[in-house]
Amino acid sequence: MTATDDGFSALKRFIEQTLKIQCNNYKEDYIKRRLLSRMRSTATTTYPDYLRYLHEHPPELENLRNALTINVTEFFRDADVYDLIKKEILPALFHGRKSVRIWCAGCSTGEEPYSIAMILHDMMALDKSLSGQITATDIDEVVLKKAKEGIYSEKAMGKLSAAQVQRHFTKLPDGNYQVKPHLQELIRFRPHDLMSGQPISRYLDMITCRNVTIYFTEKQKDELARMFHSALVPGGYYVMGKTEYLGREVEGLFTPINSLQKVYTKKD
Repeated sequence: MTATDDGFSALKRFIEQTLKIQCNNYKEDYIKRRLLSRMRSTATTTYPDYLRYLHEHPPELENLRNALTINVTEFFRDADVYDLIKKEILPALFHGRKSVRIWCAGCSTGEEPYSIAMILHDMMALDKSLSGQITATDIDEVVLKKAKEGIYSEKAMGKLSAAQVQRHFTKLPDGNYQVKPHLQELIRFRPHDLMSGQPISRYLDMITCRNVTIYFTEKQKDELARMFHSALVPGGYYVMGKTEYLGREVEGLFTPINSLQKVYTKKD
């Protein structure tokens, strides 16, 4: 199967108008790879063919949305990062204050914010004077709905200890597991487009945005870093994915705390 550039621009315009996904903010190769994966699945061979297919088969729109907004996540993905959050970042934030505000950007189906919530809840259980609030956002409202429901398969529990599962989940009759209310109460899920340039709030203590910017253009990565910088309190933490990096134009905005785990603090 081959697909030329003929019709690529028209297909991008349709995606932007219908799915509200701004294709030009992503690397072109990434968009084309995602489109080709859906074209193979639908036995279409050109961009115009696939555009016609989308018009004739509306359910395919959701498949395309899922392909473009890849939602690969798991509980405690990259365990060393969470170990750092547990042993260094949250204790540092709670030093001299009793409440923290966290933004989990690009939260997908919720495993990341629930992982942070488990750590936060356990700290709060040891010190009743502590409190925290996590705002978890994603552009994809379908995955947000799943995140808010907090229901996961037995396979998804793989990286959790038996004690964590027992403490934070309820086993359902169908064999799935549901997050208990004490974790759900720590998180507010809401839709947000990282490309909007507007943070969800100001004076945040920590922002995690992991394994999201690898699909963005360099310009968009820099704009996102500036937006996160504006949203953090002085000395607030920015946690990236291990394969991501700060561009040269914005690296001066942050101080590296752990270069291997890609943890930074905001410079004034």
